[in-house]
Amino acid sequence: MATTVNKTQKILDAYKLHVLEHGTKPNSVFKFSKSIKLKEEDFYQHFNSFKGIEKHIWHSFFQETYEMMTSEEVYQEYSAREKLLSFYFTLAEVLKKNRSYILEATECPKEKALKKTPEYLSLFKSEFHKWVRNVLMEAKESEEIKRRQYLDDFYPKAMWVQCLFVIDFWIRDESVGFEKTDEAIERAVKLSFDLMAETPLESAFDFGKFLFQSR
Repeated sequence: MATTVNKTQKILDAYKLHVLEHGTKPNSVFKFSKSIKLKEEDFYQHFNSFKGIEKHIWHSFFQETYEMMTSEEVYQEYSAREKLLSFYFTLAEVLKKNRSYILEATECPKEKALKKTPEYLSLFKSEFHKWVRNVLMEAKESEEIKRRQYLDDFYPKAMWVQCLFVIDFWIRDESVGFEKTDEAIERAVKLSFDLMAETPLESAFDFGKFLFQSR
């Protein structure tokens, strides 16, 4: 078991290093495996493709974010809104440690915004949906958000669009200390909870103004 874990980590570390040093993905599994003294068939014991590696890397970003966030005792006392804020702020810290890799590896050029979920985010999205559904359930029980018969099933999907927005905004953010991302997170979460409650107009206007000024 330990050997399997070590080989998996070896492949992940080598893949990241290759992307960082060459600014592109490896040309083939054969050449990549050879460069790290691994048989090609051994590679396929751990991943079925480079896309599988990318999915795993982003999945690990979610796991690290979740573990860091929930390790704080105060997390259990947070409101649903505070839990979402905590997730995004923690995610930004996790991504910051991997920014060079992310900018080289992701399909998010600065001139083209994320409009749909990239394949490498599929596992991340699945985990996020599981987590955010529970958060939204708590929000309904505490009456932070209003139960709406025809919109309740839409809320988790809307939260994923918001998460995608945060990731995309962070990738493009060139402000010192990513302060604009922090502001975007606060405004986006405020707007989403206001929209799910009963006071949407002021928050919607405020968020729209912020996006316009950040262009």
